[in-house]
Amino acid sequence: MQCVSYNIQYGIGLDKRYDIARIVDAVRGADLIGLQEVSRNNPNNQGRDMPAEIRALLPDYFSVYGPSFEIDMGSHVKDGKAVDLRFQFGNMILSRTPILASRNLLLPRRRSVAKMNFQRSVLEALVETPLGPIRFYSTHLDHRSPDERLTQIRHLMERVLAYPREGGGLTGVGEMGFPEPPRPESAVLLGDFNLLAGSPEHEQITGRLDHEFGLPLVADKFVDAAAYLGTEADTCVDIDHPDDVSRHKRIDYTFVTADLAERLKSCNVDASAIGSDHRPVWVELK
Repeated sequence: MQCVSYNIQYGIGLDKRYDIARIVDAVRGADLIGLQEVSRNNPNNQGRDMPAEIRALLPDYFSVYGPSFEIDMGSHVKDGKAVDLRFQFGNMILSRTPILASRNLLLPRRRSVAKMNFQRSVLEALVETPLGPIRFYSTHLDHRSPDERLTQIRHLMERVLAYPREGGGLTGVGEMGFPEPPRPESAVLLGDFNLLAGSPEHEQITGRLDHEFGLPLVADKFVDAAAYLGTEADTCVDIDHPDDVSRHKRIDYTFVTADLAERLKSCNVDASAIGSDHRPVWVELK
């Protein structure tokens, strides 16, 4: 099973052009696609409806979109009808197999002064895969503050680990005549975490490295796929200095629950993609 995560920076590439087709081509063929920085009515890309454009280019995929917020961008009345024009910004998941359930998890945030801070979220999707039911989380954490990221990660980990006990966004659907969705422990966190390996935020997800035994596989921590396979690579490029490798860094990850670690076959970064200032991260589960 092939999974890919890609922060698509609202469609703007290293050449500072909007080109959704090259972004879709970079992820086409994956069984599960997690995207971040997907927007509607964004002034930075002439107000494109990105979820609709992506769906049109991948018509054989099921999908869900979770905006983190909506801000009015000039809603008005035309010919006696109200026209909603709101800026949306969030995450998207596409799957070759049906998405059984989904919900948008809003993350903690603080009001900023002078520098922009916006609501972050994680899009959760329960998918029936060839490996059985798995929960996938398209994630986008704060880019300014490690303190805020740490708070967001703690909140996210609580929700993710409580899922088998709590269920997702809806339980008890037998009342409506539908089968109850599964509540699997298996989960995959993928996306733009805006953190560096070895940081306190990273350790909150994976646990701390023991001096002798390394990282044990435990039920309440996740496995960094690239580190587990020894294939760490930079995932983000400085858009103003794309040729300066000293400015490149690894901030996009795929983390899996311990029960999926032995299924990790490969993890690699597509360094040829130029549709964003990030690069797609591919993971194969066997």
